[in-house]
Amino acid sequence: MKVLVTGSAGFIGSALSLKLLQRGDEVLGLDCLNDYYDVNLKKARLARTLDYDGYTELRIHLEDREAMAAAFAKHKPARVVNLAAQAGVRYSLENPHAYVDTNLVGFVNVLEGCRHHGVEHLVYASSSSVYGANTNMPFSVHDNVDHPVSLYAASKKANELMAHTYSHLYRLPTTGLRFFTVYGPWGRPDMALFLFTRNMLAGKPIDVFNYGKHRRDFTYVDDIVEGVIRVLDRIPEPNPDWSGDAPDSATSLAPYRLYNIGNNKPVQLLHYIEVLEHCLGIKAQINLLPLQQGDVPDTYADVADLVDDTGYKPSTEVEDGVARFVDWYRDYYST
Repeated sequence: MKVLVTGSAGFIGSALSLKLLQRGDEVLGLDCLNDYYDVNLKKARLARTLDYDGYTELRIHLEDREAMAAAFAKHKPARVVNLAAQAGVRYSLENPHAYVDTNLVGFVNVLEGCRHHGVEHLVYASSSSVYGANTNMPFSVHDNVDHPVSLYAASKKANELMAHTYSHLYRLPTTGLRFFTVYGPWGRPDMALFLFTRNMLAGKPIDVFNYGKHRRDFTYVDDIVEGVIRVLDRIPEPNPDWSGDAPDSATSLAPYRLYNIGNNKPVQLLHYIEVLEHCLGIKAQINLLPLQQGDVPDTYADVADLVDDTGYKPSTEVEDGVARFVDWYRDYYST
């Protein structure tokens, strides 16, 4: 089928595009190649997909309403995976307007394109950040998430609400995926594994926040992509048992669904660093710092719904995933 993947030069978007192409789908890869981080890395990711006959590159800003409408009208994708977003919790404290432009204005352009051109299913990236001030773990999609602690998280919660509105009003099937700390080869330079590796190889100290007491549900990128494809292939149906007297936030009387997508196995950040030390053969110089504004101490995904509905089961241990990242990093940067 023809699938529009927004954020196709991004970490997850590039990996997903490759997997879809390899199974025979046609991919419309939409990305604006902004400079939030190294554009050359994005171009290198794109180079992996450009050789496929089934790949069409669209260089468009998500917030460009006319260009987005024209792309939907011309290419008429059957299904859409929206991964394009202004990412990063910490950056949202510095540049809040970027999150409004891409994550809110851009997302409504995606919703409108889907609505007006008969898209069968919209899958979109939410985030574990929506759990905000919640402390009951593992985090469940059936829990209330009305207390975000960053604008990034608020924008992702808004995406879920916007998607539900379109599912309700226009019967557009939508599925939101709350991603939990994705890592692996071709990853983002602003994320911990990349930052730690770069500094350790350069003989520089690494900044470890919350005095190293973080726990993260680190999820390997190939496991994430497998889950996204399983969800894409499963169009959500209304939940006939849904009740407004006791509303379930993960389902609806509309064709709407939310899932956590994580490893279901939180890892202490200091253990993650120990694994990296072993893979690099370098002892880290650690600079312990307090918890940053907008950050949360722990993440832990309850993925029972995703397992039950799609058979998704993450299988990559952090020791294997970090080793694969280090191998890629050394090869890509010739270190």
